[in-house]
Amino acid sequence: MVILLLFVSVVLFVIADLAVREVTRKMREKSSRREREEALATSLKLDFTREARTLKRVEVNDPSARILCVDDEEVILGSFRKILVLDGYSVDTVETGQEALGLIQTHHYDFVFTDLKMPSMDGVEVVKSVKHMRPDIDVVIITGYASVETAVECMKFGAMDYIQKPFTADELLAFVKKALIKRRDRIQKQLKPAVHITHSSEAERGRTGEFSIPGGVLISQGHCWASLAQDGSVKVGLDDFAKKLIGPIDAVEFPNVGMTVKAGQPLFRVRQNHRSVQFHSPVGGRVVKINAALGSDLDALEMTPYHKNWVCVIEGDNLDVEVPALKIGRSAVAFFQGDIERFRAAIKEIVKGGPLLDDALSIGELQHLDDAQWEKIVKEFFRP
Repeated sequence: MVILLLFVSVVLFVIADLAVREVTRKMREKSSRREREEALATSLKLDFTREARTLKRVEVNDPSARILCVDDEEVILGSFRKILVLDGYSVDTVETGQEALGLIQTHHYDFVFTDLKMPSMDGVEVVKSVKHMRPDIDVVIITGYASVETAVECMKFGAMDYIQKPFTADELLAFVKKALIKRRDRIQKQLKPAVHITHSSEAERGRTGEFSIPGGVLISQGHCWASLAQDGSVKVGLDDFAKKLIGPIDAVEFPNVGMTVKAGQPLFRVRQNHRSVQFHSPVGGRVVKINAALGSDLDALEMTPYHKNWVCVIEGDNLDVEVPALKIGRSAVAFFQGDIERFRAAIKEIVKGGPLLDDALSIGELQHLDDAQWEKIVKEFFRP
Protein backbone atom coordinates (compact mmCIF):
# COMPACT_ATOMS: atom_id res chain seq x y z
CA MET A 1 0.00 0.00 0.00
CA VAL A 2 2.81 2.38 0.88
CA ILE A 3 4.57 1.61 -2.39
CA LEU A 4 1.35 2.26 -4.32
CA LEU A 5 0.85 5.60 -2.60
CA LEU A 6 4.48 6.51 -3.32
CA PHE A 7 4.04 5.60 -6.98
CA VAL A 8 0.86 7.64 -7.26
CA SER A 9 2.58 10.60 -5.58
CA VAL A 10 5.45 10.44 -8.06
CA VAL A 11 3.05 10.24 -11.02
CA LEU A 12 1.03 13.19 -9.72
CA PHE A 13 4.24 15.16 -9.18
CA VAL A 14 5.40 14.50 -12.74
CA ILE A 15 1.99 15.45 -14.16
CA ALA A 16 1.93 18.64 -12.11
CA ASP A 17 5.47 19.51 -13.18
CA LEU A 18 4.59 18.99 -16.85
CA ALA A 19 1.47 21.09 -16.44
CA VAL A 20 3.45 23.91 -14.82
CA ARG A 21 6.04 23.77 -17.61
CA GLU A 22 3.33 23.92 -20.27
CA VAL A 23 1.60 26.84 -18.58
CA THR A 24 4.95 28.63 -18.24
CA ARG A 25 5.72 28.02 -21.92
CA LYS A 26 2.38 29.43 -23.02
CA MET A 27 2.83 32.46 -20.76
CA ARG A 28 6.26 33.12 -22.30
CA GLU A 29 4.82 32.79 -25.82
CA LYS A 30 2.04 35.25 -24.96
CA SER A 31 4.56 37.64 -23.42
CA SER A 32 6.83 37.45 -26.48
CA ARG A 33 3.93 38.03 -28.82
CA ARG A 34 2.74 40.99 -26.76
CA GLU A 35 6.25 42.49 -26.85
CA ARG A 36 6.41 42.01 -30.63
CA GLU A 37 2.98 43.60 -31.08
CA GLU A 38 4.14 46.58 -29.04
CA ALA A 39 7.37 46.78 -31.07
CA LEU A 40 5.32 46.69 -34.27
CA ALA A 41 2.99 49.46 -33.11
CA THR A 42 5.81 51.63 -31.75
CA SER A 43 8.31 51.24 -34.61
CA LEU A 44 5.81 52.25 -37.28
CA LYS A 45 5.55 55.67 -35.60
CA LEU A 46 9.30 56.27 -35.71
CA ASP A 47 11.01 58.31 -38.43
CA PHE A 48 13.77 56.50 -40.33
CA THR A 49 13.77 58.78 -43.38
CA ARG A 50 17.34 59.88 -42.59
CA GLU A 51 18.42 56.41 -43.77
CA ALA A 52 15.89 55.86 -46.57
CA ARG A 53 12.85 57.90 -47.56
CA THR A 54 10.31 55.05 -47.32
CA LEU A 55 12.05 52.96 -44.65
CA LYS A 56 9.89 51.37 -41.96
CA ARG A 57 11.75 49.30 -39.38
CA VAL A 58 10.61 46.88 -36.70
CA GLU A 59 13.24 45.24 -34.49
CA VAL A 60 12.61 42.46 -31.97
CA ASN A 61 14.83 40.93 -29.32
CA ASP A 62 16.93 37.94 -30.44
CA PRO A 63 15.44 37.80 -33.95
CA SER A 64 15.38 34.50 -35.83
CA ALA A 65 16.69 36.46 -38.84
CA ARG A 66 17.01 40.02 -40.13
CA ILE A 67 15.02 40.63 -43.28
CA LEU A 68 14.83 43.54 -45.74
CA CYS A 69 11.73 43.65 -47.97
CA VAL A 70 11.45 45.88 -51.05
CA ASP A 71 8.17 46.27 -52.95
CA ASP A 72 6.43 49.27 -54.49
CA GLU A 73 3.11 48.14 -52.95
CA GLU A 74 2.75 49.24 -49.31
CA VAL A 75 0.04 46.64 -48.72
CA ILE A 76 2.55 43.86 -49.47
CA LEU A 77 5.16 45.44 -47.19
CA GLY A 78 2.59 45.81 -44.44
CA SER A 79 1.81 42.10 -44.67
CA PHE A 80 5.51 41.23 -44.45
CA ARG A 81 5.99 43.38 -41.35
CA LYS A 82 2.95 42.09 -39.47
CA ILE A 83 3.37 38.41 -40.31
CA LEU A 84 7.14 38.15 -39.84
CA VAL A 85 7.58 40.44 -36.82
CA LEU A 86 4.94 38.58 -34.79
CA ASP A 87 6.82 35.36 -35.52
CA GLY A 88 10.13 36.73 -34.21
CA TYR A 89 11.89 38.32 -37.21
CA SER A 90 13.34 41.84 -37.42
CA VAL A 91 12.05 43.48 -40.59
CA ASP A 92 12.99 46.57 -42.62
CA THR A 93 10.79 47.56 -45.58
CA VAL A 94 11.38 50.05 -48.41
CA GLU A 95 9.57 50.84 -51.64
CA THR A 96 12.51 51.16 -54.07
CA GLY A 97 15.48 49.06 -55.08
CA GLN A 98 17.82 52.04 -54.74
CA GLU A 99 16.91 52.42 -51.07
CA ALA A 100 17.45 48.70 -50.50
CA LEU A 101 20.96 48.87 -51.99
CA GLY A 102 21.81 51.81 -49.74
CA LEU A 103 20.69 49.91 -46.64
CA ILE A 104 22.64 46.72 -47.36
CA GLN A 105 25.85 48.77 -47.37
CA THR A 106 25.32 49.91 -43.77
CA HIS A 107 23.22 47.13 -42.20
CA HIS A 108 23.44 43.36 -41.92
CA TYR A 109 20.56 41.29 -43.25
CA ASP A 110 20.15 37.57 -43.66
CA PHE A 111 17.60 37.96 -46.45
CA VAL A 112 16.45 40.53 -49.00
CA PHE A 113 12.94 39.88 -50.35
CA THR A 114 12.41 41.88 -53.55
CA ASP A 115 9.41 42.33 -55.80
CA LEU A 116 10.12 41.45 -59.42
CA LYS A 117 8.18 44.24 -61.14
CA MET A 118 9.02 47.70 -59.81
CA PRO A 119 9.51 51.07 -61.53
CA SER A 120 13.00 52.56 -61.89
CA MET A 121 14.85 49.44 -60.68
CA ASP A 122 13.26 46.02 -61.11
CA GLY A 123 13.86 42.87 -59.08
CA VAL A 124 16.38 41.46 -61.55
CA GLU A 125 18.66 44.46 -61.05
CA VAL A 126 18.17 44.27 -57.27
CA VAL A 127 19.25 40.61 -57.30
CA LYS A 128 22.34 41.31 -59.40
CA SER A 129 23.34 44.31 -57.28
CA VAL A 130 22.79 42.67 -53.89
CA LYS A 131 24.75 39.55 -54.84
CA HIS A 132 27.56 41.74 -56.20
CA MET A 133 27.74 44.07 -53.19
CA ARG A 134 26.81 41.63 -50.41
CA PRO A 135 27.17 38.01 -51.54
CA ASP A 136 26.60 36.89 -47.94
CA ILE A 137 22.93 37.99 -48.12
CA ASP A 138 20.35 35.58 -49.55
CA VAL A 139 17.85 37.08 -52.00
CA VAL A 140 14.26 35.90 -52.51
CA ILE A 141 12.03 37.05 -55.36
CA ILE A 142 8.41 38.11 -54.73
CA THR A 143 6.48 37.40 -57.91
CA GLY A 144 3.04 36.94 -59.40
CA TYR A 145 2.05 33.83 -61.30
CA ALA A 146 2.69 35.45 -64.70
CA SER A 147 6.32 36.21 -63.82
CA VAL A 148 7.39 32.85 -62.40
CA GLU A 149 9.59 32.14 -65.42
CA THR A 150 11.50 35.41 -64.89
CA ALA A 151 11.82 34.64 -61.18
CA VAL A 152 13.41 31.29 -62.03
CA GLU A 153 15.79 33.12 -64.37
CA CYS A 154 16.82 35.33 -61.42
CA MET A 155 18.19 32.25 -59.66
CA LYS A 156 20.92 32.20 -62.32
CA PHE A 157 22.01 35.58 -60.93
CA GLY A 158 22.18 34.29 -57.37
CA ALA A 159 18.60 34.46 -56.02
CA MET A 160 17.93 31.70 -53.49
CA ASP A 161 14.24 31.11 -54.29
CA TYR A 162 10.97 32.85 -55.09
CA ILE A 163 7.57 33.18 -53.41
CA GLN A 164 4.33 33.84 -55.28
CA LYS A 165 1.86 36.49 -54.22
CA PRO A 166 -0.77 36.63 -52.93
CA PHE A 167 0.29 34.45 -50.00
CA THR A 168 -1.29 33.61 -46.67
CA ALA A 169 0.43 34.17 -43.32
CA ASP A 170 1.01 30.44 -42.91
CA GLU A 171 2.47 30.16 -46.41
CA LEU A 172 4.90 33.03 -45.83
CA LEU A 173 6.01 31.74 -42.41
CA ALA A 174 6.55 28.22 -43.76
CA PHE A 175 8.54 29.61 -46.69
CA VAL A 176 10.79 31.79 -44.50
CA LYS A 177 11.47 28.96 -42.04
CA LYS A 178 12.41 26.69 -44.93
CA ALA A 179 14.66 29.41 -46.39
CA LEU A 180 16.34 29.95 -43.01
CA ILE A 181 17.13 26.23 -42.71
CA LYS A 182 18.44 26.26 -46.28
CA ARG A 183 20.63 29.30 -45.52
CA ARG A 184 22.09 27.73 -42.38
CA ASP A 185 22.84 24.49 -44.19
CA ARG A 186 24.51 26.39 -47.04
CA ILE A 187 26.68 28.45 -44.71
CA GLN A 188 27.73 25.35 -42.79
CA LYS A 189 28.81 23.64 -46.01
CA GLN A 190 30.59 26.66 -47.49
CA LEU A 191 32.48 27.81 -44.40
CA LYS A 192 35.09 25.78 -42.63
CA PRO A 193 34.36 25.47 -38.89
CA ALA A 194 37.30 27.78 -38.19
CA VAL A 195 35.63 30.89 -39.67
CA HIS A 196 32.08 32.17 -39.47
CA ILE A 197 30.17 35.33 -40.36
CA THR A 198 28.28 36.84 -37.43
CA HIS A 199 25.38 39.23 -37.05
CA SER A 200 26.39 42.80 -36.33
CA SER A 201 24.90 42.53 -32.83
CA GLU A 202 26.95 39.50 -31.86
CA ALA A 203 29.95 40.17 -29.65
CA GLU A 204 30.51 36.92 -27.81
CA ARG A 205 33.86 35.17 -27.54
CA GLY A 206 34.31 32.53 -30.21
CA ARG A 207 35.43 29.02 -29.35
CA THR A 208 39.14 28.23 -29.59
CA GLY A 209 40.21 27.91 -33.19
CA GLU A 210 37.21 29.79 -34.57
CA PHE A 211 37.43 33.21 -36.11
CA SER A 212 34.56 35.59 -36.78
CA ILE A 213 33.83 38.30 -39.34
CA PRO A 214 30.71 40.46 -38.96
CA GLY A 215 28.53 40.62 -42.06
CA GLY A 216 29.26 43.76 -44.04
CA VAL A 217 32.71 44.37 -42.53
CA LEU A 218 35.65 44.79 -44.92
CA ILE A 219 38.98 43.04 -44.27
CA SER A 220 42.39 44.26 -45.44
CA GLN A 221 45.41 42.23 -46.50
CA GLY A 222 47.18 43.27 -43.28
CA HIS A 223 44.26 42.10 -41.10
CA CYS A 224 42.59 45.38 -40.29
CA TRP A 225 38.82 45.60 -40.46
CA ALA A 226 36.95 48.57 -41.88
CA SER A 227 33.31 49.61 -41.61
CA LEU A 228 31.97 52.31 -43.92
CA ALA A 229 29.45 54.96 -42.86
CA GLN A 230 27.17 56.87 -45.23
CA ASP A 231 29.16 60.08 -44.78
CA GLY A 232 32.34 58.48 -46.13
CA SER A 233 33.99 57.96 -42.75
CA VAL A 234 35.58 54.58 -41.99
CA LYS A 235 35.95 52.89 -38.61
CA VAL A 236 39.15 50.81 -38.46
CA GLY A 237 40.43 48.17 -36.04
CA LEU A 238 42.39 44.92 -35.90
CA ASP A 239 40.44 41.87 -37.04
CA ASP A 240 39.71 38.63 -35.20
CA PHE A 241 42.52 36.72 -36.93
CA ALA A 242 45.08 39.19 -35.59
CA LYS A 243 43.54 39.45 -32.12
CA LYS A 244 43.30 35.72 -31.52
CA LEU A 245 46.83 34.96 -32.74
CA ILE A 246 48.40 37.81 -30.75
CA GLY A 247 46.48 37.10 -27.55
CA PRO A 248 46.14 39.59 -24.67
CA ILE A 249 47.11 43.15 -25.64
CA ASP A 250 48.80 45.46 -23.13
CA ALA A 251 48.46 48.75 -25.01
CA VAL A 252 47.29 50.38 -28.22
CA GLU A 253 49.32 53.20 -29.76
CA PHE A 254 46.71 55.36 -31.47
CA PRO A 255 47.37 57.58 -34.50
CA ASN A 256 47.23 61.35 -34.06
CA VAL A 257 43.91 63.00 -34.79
CA GLY A 258 44.34 65.17 -37.87
CA MET A 259 47.13 63.12 -39.43
CA THR A 260 46.77 62.01 -43.05
CA VAL A 261 47.58 58.49 -44.11
CA LYS A 262 47.64 56.57 -47.38
CA ALA A 263 46.32 53.04 -47.81
CA GLY A 264 49.07 50.62 -46.78
CA GLN A 265 50.90 53.11 -44.53
CA PRO A 266 51.39 52.52 -40.77
CA LEU A 267 48.27 53.54 -38.81
CA PHE A 268 48.31 52.12 -35.26
CA ARG A 269 50.32 49.67 -33.16
CA VAL A 270 49.40 47.14 -30.47
CA ARG A 271 51.83 46.05 -27.76
CA GLN A 272 52.27 42.83 -25.83
CA ASN A 273 55.02 43.01 -23.20
CA HIS A 274 58.12 44.34 -25.01
CA ARG A 275 56.89 43.35 -28.48
CA SER A 276 54.48 45.03 -30.87
CA VAL A 277 52.59 44.65 -34.13
CA GLN A 278 52.23 47.56 -36.53
CA PHE A 279 48.93 47.69 -38.42
CA HIS A 280 48.63 49.48 -41.75
CA SER A 281 45.71 51.55 -42.91
CA PRO A 282 43.18 49.83 -45.19
CA VAL A 283 42.17 53.18 -46.73
CA GLY A 284 43.67 56.61 -47.24
CA GLY A 285 42.41 59.83 -45.68
CA ARG A 286 42.52 61.92 -42.52
CA VAL A 287 42.21 60.52 -38.99
CA VAL A 288 39.29 62.37 -37.42
CA LYS A 289 38.74 60.39 -34.21
CA ILE A 290 40.36 57.80 -31.93
CA ASN A 291 38.61 55.40 -29.55
CA ALA A 292 39.87 56.61 -26.18
CA ALA A 293 37.41 54.29 -24.41
CA LEU A 294 39.19 51.28 -25.90
CA GLY A 295 42.55 52.53 -24.61
CA SER A 296 41.23 52.47 -21.05
CA ASP A 297 39.43 49.13 -21.39
CA LEU A 298 41.55 46.74 -23.45
CA ASP A 299 39.79 43.78 -21.85
CA ALA A 300 36.90 44.57 -24.19
CA LEU A 301 39.01 43.15 -27.02
CA GLU A 302 38.84 39.74 -25.35
CA MET A 303 35.14 39.66 -26.22
CA THR A 304 35.48 41.00 -29.77
CA PRO A 305 37.81 43.28 -31.73
CA TYR A 306 34.86 44.50 -33.83
CA HIS A 307 31.87 46.82 -33.35
CA LYS A 308 32.45 49.36 -30.56
CA ASN A 309 36.11 48.31 -30.19
CA TRP A 310 37.37 50.20 -33.23
CA VAL A 311 40.74 51.99 -32.97
CA CYS A 312 40.17 55.11 -35.08
CA VAL A 313 37.95 56.76 -37.66
CA ILE A 314 39.31 57.88 -41.03
CA GLU A 315 37.65 60.38 -43.34
CA GLY A 316 38.30 58.57 -46.61
CA ASP A 317 39.41 60.48 -49.68
CA ASN A 318 39.80 57.70 -52.29
CA LEU A 319 37.27 55.05 -51.30
CA ASP A 320 36.04 54.34 -54.83
CA VAL A 321 39.48 52.96 -55.70
CA GLU A 322 40.51 51.45 -52.35
CA VAL A 323 37.35 49.68 -51.14
CA PRO A 324 37.22 47.18 -54.05
CA ALA A 325 40.68 45.95 -52.98
CA LEU A 326 39.31 44.93 -49.57
CA LYS A 327 37.49 41.68 -48.85
CA ILE A 328 33.92 41.11 -47.67
CA GLY A 329 31.59 38.17 -47.05
CA ARG A 330 32.70 34.91 -48.60
CA SER A 331 35.91 36.40 -50.00
CA ALA A 332 36.86 37.57 -46.48
CA VAL A 333 36.12 34.11 -45.11
CA ALA A 334 38.23 32.51 -47.84
CA PHE A 335 41.03 34.97 -47.04
CA PHE A 336 40.91 34.03 -43.35
CA GLN A 337 40.89 30.33 -44.19
CA GLY A 338 43.89 30.72 -46.48
CA ASP A 339 45.87 32.62 -43.84
CA ILE A 340 44.95 30.06 -41.17
CA GLU A 341 46.45 27.31 -43.31
CA ARG A 342 49.49 29.47 -44.13
CA PHE A 343 49.91 30.23 -40.44
CA ARG A 344 49.91 26.54 -39.52
CA ALA A 345 52.52 25.85 -42.21
CA ALA A 346 54.66 28.81 -41.11
CA ILE A 347 54.64 27.74 -37.46
CA LYS A 348 55.59 24.18 -38.39
CA GLU A 349 58.48 25.55 -40.44
CA ILE A 350 59.64 28.02 -37.78
CA VAL A 351 59.36 25.76 -34.75
CA LYS A 352 61.23 22.80 -36.21
CA GLY A 353 61.44 19.82 -33.92
CA GLY A 354 58.61 21.14 -31.78
CA PRO A 355 55.10 19.72 -31.48
CA LEU A 356 52.88 20.24 -34.49
CA LEU A 357 49.74 22.34 -34.14
CA ASP A 358 46.44 20.63 -33.43
CA ASP A 359 43.51 21.19 -35.75
CA ALA A 360 42.29 23.91 -33.36
CA LEU A 361 44.51 26.94 -32.95
CA SER A 362 45.14 28.30 -29.47
CA ILE A 363 44.45 31.92 -28.58
CA GLY A 364 47.76 33.74 -28.27
CA GLU A 365 49.85 31.41 -30.44
CA LEU A 366 52.40 34.21 -31.03
CA GLN A 367 53.17 34.44 -27.31
CA HIS A 368 55.05 31.15 -27.53
CA LEU A 369 57.53 32.42 -30.13
CA ASP A 370 60.88 34.06 -29.48
CA ASP A 371 61.57 37.58 -30.76
CA ALA A 372 62.97 36.49 -34.12
CA GLN A 373 60.13 34.06 -34.75
CA TRP A 374 57.58 36.70 -33.70
CA GLU A 375 59.04 39.21 -36.15
CA LYS A 376 58.98 36.68 -38.98
CA ILE A 377 55.30 35.90 -38.44
CA VAL A 378 54.38 39.58 -38.07
CA LYS A 379 56.15 40.42 -41.33
CA GLU A 380 54.42 37.56 -43.12
CA PHE A 381 50.84 38.21 -41.98
CA PHE A 382 50.39 41.81 -40.86
CA ARG A 383 52.29 43.84 -43.43
CA PRO A 384 50.52 44.49 -46.74
